[in-house]
Amino acid sequence: MEYIITFLDKNGLVFAFLVTGFIMFFSEGISKTLTRGKIPGSAISIFMGLVLAYFAGLETLGKKGIADIPGFSGFDLLGGPMFRDFAIVSTAMGASFAIIKKTGPIGVLSLFLGVIISFAAGVIIAYAMGITDAESLTTIGAGACTFVVGPVTGTALGASSDIIAISIAAGVVKSILVTIGTPLIAPYIGLKTPQSAMIFGGLMGTTSGTAAGLAATDPKLVPYGAMTATFYTGLGCLMCPSVLYFLMRAIL
Repeated sequence: MEYIITFLDKNGLVFAFLVTGFIMFFSEGISKTLTRGKIPGSAISIFMGLVLAYFAGLETLGKKGIADIPGFSGFDLLGGPMFRDFAIVSTAMGASFAIIKKTGPIGVLSLFLGVIISFAAGVIIAYAMGITDAESLTTIGAGACTFVVGPVTGTALGASSDIIAISIAAGVVKSILVTIGTPLIAPYIGLKTPQSAMIFGGLMGTTSGTAAGLAATDPKLVPYGAMTATFYTGLGCLMCPSVLYFLMRAIL
């Protein structure tokens, strides 16, 4: 047994990819057989990953979650910032710049509207739950934009670790909802062209949720929606700890 664990640790990244691939394969099977494709396999994969991370955290009580379990150390690299940033950048591959230009000012407007609406929704819910200080409200509002913007904003404003955790949870919930809801509402909102996908990505943000939802709708739309969703993340990281934070200070 010790030999097997040592072998897995030496080939940690390969084993992490194998486990992730197995989860995705199993999730696609559940999607096709139990939900008849109505719930994308990517959404089921995200949910299974969250459940696995939760129980792994209970087991290890460490800082790296499942990566603290012997044999699963490769998840420390697979789930680290390098692969995260690579995944975000790679979503832009395959997009046509000529089509991007056709979106025009509406695409830019969708970015600002998406950040402001999500931020306001997060702030309103947090305030209704009894949170009143500007730093915490801004952090949770930023988390409602995406689970990347939340911790970036919370760290910049000096929010507590509990508030940052709530902001991440808010972003994860949004990502799952967008993943599941996109293929269901796509026929009703005209989500079938690259231009509409870019506007949708600008309004929704959450690159992972948008990419997964569009993949279940039409894989050709993924690069366009994911590109504006990536811009959304960058815009949120700029606006939330600065303009929107000062706005919250002024209101409160």
